[in-house]
Amino acid sequence: MDVVEFRPEPHEYAWTFGGAAPVREVEPGTVLRLWCDDAFAGKIRSVTDLASASLDPRFLNPQTGPFSVRGAEPGDTLVLHLVDLTPARDWGASTLVPFFGGLTGTDRTALLHDALPELTWIYELDRARNTVTFSARRSEFSVDLPVAPMLGTVGVAPANREVRSSLTPDAFGGNMDTPEMRAGVTCYLPVNEPGAIFSVGDGHYRQGEGESCGTAVEGAMDVTLIVELVKGTAAPGWPRLESDDELITVGSSRPLEDAWRIGQKEMISWLSALHGLDPLDAYQLLTQISLSPLANVVDTNYSAVTKVSKAFLPRVDPYDGIHRDLRARATEITGSR
Repeated sequence: MDVVEFRPEPHEYAWTFGGAAPVREVEPGTVLRLWCDDAFAGKIRSVTDLASASLDPRFLNPQTGPFSVRGAEPGDTLVLHLVDLTPARDWGASTLVPFFGGLTGTDRTALLHDALPELTWIYELDRARNTVTFSARRSEFSVDLPVAPMLGTVGVAPANREVRSSLTPDAFGGNMDTPEMRAGVTCYLPVNEPGAIFSVGDGHYRQGEGESCGTAVEGAMDVTLIVELVKGTAAPGWPRLESDDELITVGSSRPLEDAWRIGQKEMISWLSALHGLDPLDAYQLLTQISLSPLANVVDTNYSAVTKVSKAFLPRVDPYDGIHRDLRARATEITGSR
């Protein structure tokens, strides 16, 4: 397997999906070993660093990439298998950003009250115990939480030559902020532009469903992934994920119920294709077996997840079993370290 290592300098970050020139062209089958900065580009480092004074909203969620995939054409499916996600710093940060988050007025939910007070929390990482520590700012309370690394942003260039902020999730993936985007998962994305032009970033050391206040435990991440390409089959309309145990779809929109509807409809399409089901039969089955956790309720579009356990379904390998194959290749990679 070809292995490409890339650690971007700050001037090499991408801040959009689409509109940025590829930093590398890679072949399908390539292993990428990447470093990704946190959503704050490393500018929040202590509890005295406040978002309004430290951050420029034009430069949030720095992306590592984008990468062009040789042979990728519109209508193909880009396949990204997350082999390993390892915190690259010994701390993560979370903060209240003025007029941002699920429980405050925002630019779209315009209210007369002032912004919530700005506070910053620093989570110290204990690598030996694999925990991060929450320490309350206004009391002596603290608690250790298990590390659960994930990527907030995984996306391709949007269709129709659009350029979208790295804060945005949509049909191209992007800032979905779902904890399902973790090591061991395979992500399927539609190719909209030649080369796919994909990037990743926004490492979270852990995050609850919904990302309530708008920021997770944001931290730089060492990322290992495998790039593959599926040609000759219909590309998914929206991001799909596959784990060893589940099929997962992600819809992003506003209002939140439309994001949920997108994910549900995409899963109905997937179940229909995999099992030869009439859409109404798939709709009925989905109603009885699906889980619908929230991904985010804070971004420019909200994201909702639909999950189905493979245990409820006859054995069928999506995309000719590419997830199973990639899991085997990932074992070779991690075993060779």
